[in-house]
Amino acid sequence: MSAMKAKHQRLILVLISMAALIGAGLLAIWGLRGNASYFYVPADIAANPPAADRAVRLGGMVEAGSLKTAPDGVTIHFVVGDGKARVPVIYRNIVPDLFKEGSGVVAEGKLGHDGTFVADNLLAKHDEKYVPREMKDMTEDQACKTVEAVK
Repeated sequence: MSAMKAKHQRLILVLISMAALIGAGLLAIWGLRGNASYFYVPADIAANPPAADRAVRLGGMVEAGSLKTAPDGVTIHFVVGDGKARVPVIYRNIVPDLFKEGSGVVAEGKLGHDGTFVADNLLAKHDEKYVPREMKDMTEDQACKTVEAVK
């Protein structure tokens, strides 16, 4: 049996390596397909609602006057809007400290059959003027000194 030329050996090695990389990529995509969470704003949900069992993220502003706490003290109902559409949301858990009416929110969950978004997790967003509670009464100079002392 004659030995293969080095050129052919390298070609076969490259082809096997490419096939292994493509296979690994396809396996990763197949494994992660159910974990993808798509981001929607209320106008997107109104125009093209996701499937009821699909995990999605809903982002927008908590409309003023829409925040209601249920008698159990843990369940809240509110409306997320984007100026074009509105989506009612229900959440059963402790809300983040920054969550309030008029603030931005990203709710992770699923859209119910009745059009209500059932959130599993809330991420409250703050604006660019956010200051931690501990520093809100400090002057700018005091805040700078506090930050420098921490460094």
